[in-house]
Amino acid sequence: MTKLDQCLVDAAVRFARERYPEGEALVAALLTETGRVLFSVPAEARLSMASLCAEKGAICEAHKLNERVVASVCVYRESTSSPPGVVPACGVCQERLAFWGLGVQVAVPGEASGEPWQAKSLEQLRPYYWGRFHE
Repeated sequence: MTKLDQCLVDAAVRFARERYPEGEALVAALLTETGRVLFSVPAEARLSMASLCAEKGAICEAHKLNERVVASVCVYRESTSSPPGVVPACGVCQERLAFWGLGVQVAVPGEASGEPWQAKSLEQLRPYYWGRFHE
């Protein structure tokens, strides 16, 4: 696995089921250039501004391991009885992922009927990325 594919989505769903056997669940799975999958979950705080996005832990882990991230997926389940679905990285996490370049693939909800998700590069998500003007 060297790109965003169903295997990465399935890995995130499995991790979500293990980590959150009941209720709401949000999990991120990041794929590194070496094929390593890093998982993380949001860190909630009493003050919402101090909470951390689901991807943040895996992003920090990739930095710690000096691994280049090539793909990211977040899955969300509203309740135990609802199916998990792909949710896109927020703008802050897109900015964090841009550290590894605009070629990083991010899972987003599907546009076509019956398409549960699709892969988009940060380049596609952010065609007017501000960072280009500071290279």
